[in-house]
Amino acid sequence: MNHHLLEGKKGIIFGALDSKSIAWKIAARAHEEGAVFTLSNTPVALRFGEINRLAEECHAEVIPADATSVPDLEHVFRRSMEIFGGKIDFVLHSIGMSMNVRKQRDYDDVDYDYFHKTIDISAISFHKMLQVAKKLDAINNWGSVLALSYIAAQRTLVGYNDMADAKALLESIARSFGYIYGREKQIRINTISQSPTRTTAGSGIKGIEGLLDFTERMSPLGNATADECADFSIVLFSDLARKVTMQNIYHDGGFSSMAMSQKAMIQYNKCLEETDN
Repeated sequence: MNHHLLEGKKGIIFGALDSKSIAWKIAARAHEEGAVFTLSNTPVALRFGEINRLAEECHAEVIPADATSVPDLEHVFRRSMEIFGGKIDFVLHSIGMSMNVRKQRDYDDVDYDYFHKTIDISAISFHKMLQVAKKLDAINNWGSVLALSYIAAQRTLVGYNDMADAKALLESIARSFGYIYGREKQIRINTISQSPTRTTAGSGIKGIEGLLDFTERMSPLGNATADECADFSIVLFSDLARKVTMQNIYHDGGFSSMAMSQKAMIQYNKCLEETDN
């Protein structure tokens, strides 16, 4: 349903890969709500993804960029302002990658070159993005910036590896930069801690199906889907959330407040019975 929440808004969406990605869903919803925006991802991701189809559907220009490169980010912001004839109103950071996760390296046996790349791609890119935007004065007052996070930033999750450290840094950057950007330009910066979600990137996490089942049983409202995350993101981009900033907001069906649910306990007891037998 279209509520025209982003009518007249202009933005940049980083990280849309294919129709399974949350950034793709957010872009589609932003378009439905009246926003115009540019799309950006790495040249490699653009070759393997389907972003041109999304761009055609949303009437958006694709601007290739390595989010760890300051010159590339400067080009994305400058080109976007050229297209829109002025500043933008919202930015989405949906970027994350860990070779240690992909290669299933244990946390106590990580490759440190991979570790540095994980932090640079998944977290420091967010700082670079914000710093570039601020120096170029690219975002309108009362604009909104979002990044996608995960509860592994606060709690240990087997297999999430160095991505947990990256997400913790990502959330810290949102708070630190959120203070400065809010004080000077009334620009909001938040992170969304989303339920585990069946995305192309999420599929690389070892044991993802078991994790999805566990969090579904634990969450009183069930796991939040990618489409539901897109709906929530639109609200945070909109003027309805003008005073929400520097927050890590759990969008996980209540999982983050649970210790044990009845469904999870029943399943756990069944496992104990099978073991005893």
